[in-house]
Amino acid sequence: MGTTGKFVLLSAIWGSSFALIKVAVDAGVPSVQVALARCLFGAVALWAICAVQRAAIPRDARTWGHATVVAVLLNSVPFTLLAFGESRVDSVLAGVLNATTPLTTLAFALLVVPGERVTTTRLAGLLLGFAGVLVLLGVWRGLDGDVLVGGLACLAATTCYGAGFAYTRRFLSGGPHRASALSAVQITCATVQLTVAAPVLSGPPSWPGLPAVLALLVLGAVGTGYAYVLNLDLIRAAGPTVAATVTYVTPLWSTALGAFLLAEPVGWHTLAGGAVVIGGILLTRSPAPDRASLTGSPEARQAVLRAGAAE
Repeated sequence: MGTTGKFVLLSAIWGSSFALIKVAVDAGVPSVQVALARCLFGAVALWAICAVQRAAIPRDARTWGHATVVAVLLNSVPFTLLAFGESRVDSVLAGVLNATTPLTTLAFALLVVPGERVTTTRLAGLLLGFAGVLVLLGVWRGLDGDVLVGGLACLAATTCYGAGFAYTRRFLSGGPHRASALSAVQITCATVQLTVAAPVLSGPPSWPGLPAVLALLVLGAVGTGYAYVLNLDLIRAAGPTVAATVTYVTPLWSTALGAFLLAEPVGWHTLAGGAVVIGGILLTRSPAPDRASLTGSPEARQAVLRAGAAE
């Protein structure tokens, strides 16, 4: 599967995650336990993928140390924040707010990723995409207390994602290990972190009902398992700024699924904002200078990635 195909598939998987989270939190599952279930089922799926692929698992302390940090930034904290946010806002809004991830990713990438460049066109695309998010949100109508708290929680999650995308590109995505093996290590670290935190923050789990359990199973095995292999492949192929623009497409999926499956309201501004976001995606995905080598042979791409990871 090519980079474009992986981009579309990942956007669909992650776009559906918001509806699945909403099913779980509406059934009374605490936010930290939603995060734990995502990571637990995701880790099981990833270890199964590694077994089928016979992927070599990293054994060095450096990789596991970086994976622990990435697990905090991309999994433990943002998964909990996002589930908390969706206990106060609908899945459509949560999916829309998630589209701000490329903005935070760009800021962190410029700080920690050697050679990461942003052109005027890419910056214009990011700003246009953010404007589309504001239109989708309908900010002119004002925000009540629950929307404000839930929205801030979702935005805090995207800030973590931005840092996590950049950190992954800088410290974890290079080297010889397969994406499935690195993802398995990362999600396993997150599972351990949340296993320790969940009893303290929410007490023992209880049975939430079959629909919620099935939602968490799909959310973990597909949205946090297989999707993370696709995600790391995209980061390796195109860098964190481009890879994170998948979150510009997820609002379109989350809006459609929220409307058709959960009967959440969708106004005219959703369609208008979606069109603006798509325009931003097209601008953001234009190639940047000094990264032309990433479009060459696989050997050239790997050489550039290893050089970046070693700096």
